[in-house]
Amino acid sequence: MPWIQIHITAGKHDAPFIETLLEGVGALCVTLTDAGDEPQLEPAPGEEKLWSETIITGLFDATADQNRLRQAVQKTANSQHIQLKIDTEILQDQPWERAWMENFHPMRFGKRLWVVPRDRQLPSDAQDAVSLMLDPGLAFGTGTHATTSLCLQWLDGVDWHAQSVIDYGCGSGILGIAALLLGAESVTGIDHDPQALIASRQNAVANGVMQQLTLLSVAEPVGKPCDILLANILASVLVELAPQLSAIVKPGGSIALSGILHDQAEMVQQAYREEFTLDPPQQLDDWILITGKRLPQPLID
Repeated sequence: MPWIQIHITAGKHDAPFIETLLEGVGALCVTLTDAGDEPQLEPAPGEEKLWSETIITGLFDATADQNRLRQAVQKTANSQHIQLKIDTEILQDQPWERAWMENFHPMRFGKRLWVVPRDRQLPSDAQDAVSLMLDPGLAFGTGTHATTSLCLQWLDGVDWHAQSVIDYGCGSGILGIAALLLGAESVTGIDHDPQALIASRQNAVANGVMQQLTLLSVAEPVGKPCDILLANILASVLVELAPQLSAIVKPGGSIALSGILHDQAEMVQQAYREEFTLDPPQQLDDWILITGKRLPQPLID
């Protein structure tokens, strides 16, 4: 069965109103996407972030009258003095997850780490491969974004023997699960989004590492400091949480911080220099990975 989609381009201040408006005229679902090229990663707890120019898309049953829908939307927008760009299209039905998966192929990070869809096979020439099986799910993180890719490449080069890990902002669980498959002793995944914790659990079970994974909300106590901290979140949140994140890394332990645009790197480095010896940043596209080791605690006389 086909569907009708209405796409409306609006500024971020009008986007919530347009979203409510589309729901009010019968949209089965409403999605918001970037109208330009403005990166947004996972927001901080309690924070809602929208793009400067946003496309608000309403999905309607094919029996809906397109002209009446457009007129109803335009009339209400006019009453609020909101200027809109409205486009409509017919969307043919198909198994959308499978269509997405057709473009999701096995990806290698570093020398041996692979992220593989569950119904795909590794290339025949993959030697000594460590495979992380992953399907699209409810939470961010498949390895396709530069921030995740940077982290996965770094993980592939770490000596994981007897290492404890905290994955702060675990999303799909991809980083923590990769660490366990590469040999880490234990991982604690932390996220403020319950859906992320559900996705992480499902992916950990699928990869046979759930017994080594502990999942916590941000409100729960972390416990012992870790050997390695992974945090692929927003740069502003990394800066805000620097004292808290630094404190949960053992002296001599390592950090890998991502989700940082090139022009944000100095800001994040400044927030961690007092506690860590930082390596030169690694860059992929416009994104930066910051790694380093925590300084030994000073002796107290």
